[in-house]
Amino acid sequence: MEQYEPERMSPVQRAALRRSFRNGRASLSRRSLLRASAGGALAVGGLGSLSACGIPAAGKTQGGVSAEDHSAKEKTINFSNWTEYMDVDESEKHHPTLDAFAERTGIKVKYTEDINDNVEFFGKIKPQLAAGQDTGRDIIVVTDWLAARLIRFGWVQKLDAANLPHAYTNLSAQFRNPDWDPGRAYSYPWQGISTVIAYNKKALDGVEVRSISDLLDNPKLKGRVGFLSEMRDSMGMTLLDMGKDPANFTDDDFDAAIARLQKAVDKGQIRRFTGNDYTSDLTKGDLAACVAWAGDVVQLKADSPDVDFLIPDSGYITSTDNMLIPNKARHKTNAERLMDFYFEPEPAAELAAYINYVCPVDGVKPYLAKIDKDAANNPLIIPDKAMAAKSHPFRSLSQKEETAYEEKFAKLTGA
Repeated sequence: MEQYEPERMSPVQRAALRRSFRNGRASLSRRSLLRASAGGALAVGGLGSLSACGIPAAGKTQGGVSAEDHSAKEKTINFSNWTEYMDVDESEKHHPTLDAFAERTGIKVKYTEDINDNVEFFGKIKPQLAAGQDTGRDIIVVTDWLAARLIRFGWVQKLDAANLPHAYTNLSAQFRNPDWDPGRAYSYPWQGISTVIAYNKKALDGVEVRSISDLLDNPKLKGRVGFLSEMRDSMGMTLLDMGKDPANFTDDDFDAAIARLQKAVDKGQIRRFTGNDYTSDLTKGDLAACVAWAGDVVQLKADSPDVDFLIPDSGYITSTDNMLIPNKARHKTNAERLMDFYFEPEPAAELAAYINYVCPVDGVKPYLAKIDKDAANNPLIIPDKAMAAKSHPFRSLSQKEETAYEEKFAKLTGA
């Protein structure tokens, strides 16, 4: 098990993560664009009786530290999540899926939107976790790289497969075996996040865009191309375009991808590296095409007929936000039941209709179609088999690699 060291991040890493907090996928605007009204009631029925399936152990990690489980006597769960990442009714005072879970099980969920940024949230909880204390939270939702770190430190608890029959059975194949948690022994995805190419048809004015190479090399797009300020997204898409696997690449591969982007920067091909703020430039046509997050594109397409997206033949990058149970959580069994609830098709569909991210639950499409047919047929929310086959994760990085790669990327972007 990797030992926690208080000052692990280099100045370059801290700068990169502050950049993410201001402008990136972690910024407040990350989900503010994505609110969509969703109708339909969630039926309250039995939890089901699927038999539990064994979950493979997660590498060499020994697992976290449990506490006495008070679930039987304390019918409650403390759930920390990102802002605007849960379905809300028209009054904006109630969460229909959480209410349905409480009605069915008698377990009340104290839901708190207290995560605005992975690094900031890690700063909140690390003193208690490092000291072996209860954070006061039974479920937290963090992005994959931070989930990997928490698992490495042994700061989250191994999940009990007996309490997660729907989660194990209905988890989509593309999310089943991340290299940082093989078999999902310690985590389950809340939602998937896809990186694609978005474009403005009017701004392209007949120029064909099919790949990252088109963005980087077509002189007709000079100064009208955008890439993301998130290293894993921009570098991952570039590596794929170069025929490299983002889940298995070398230092030389990374350097070659940096050089490819640097060439485009030097000749003025790339207008700028952005966070969510690319959405305004794309809608106005200041950007003809850019690397984008699928969740943004769903809403942009609804608001602007000129905006659309494409999946390059080389593939696209997928990451996840993940549910984990911290060490010393008081209500582990209750938390596992709630995690499992969101892998039932009905609540999964209700959630997907509202937040418009990639749903990690197999079999959800017919249930989502009853709420929103357009959402059910949108591959950015429910990837079809062809699209899912093109998804690629960005591999876990060692501390040494992360420091070196962020430094090189910061130099490229001028951060």
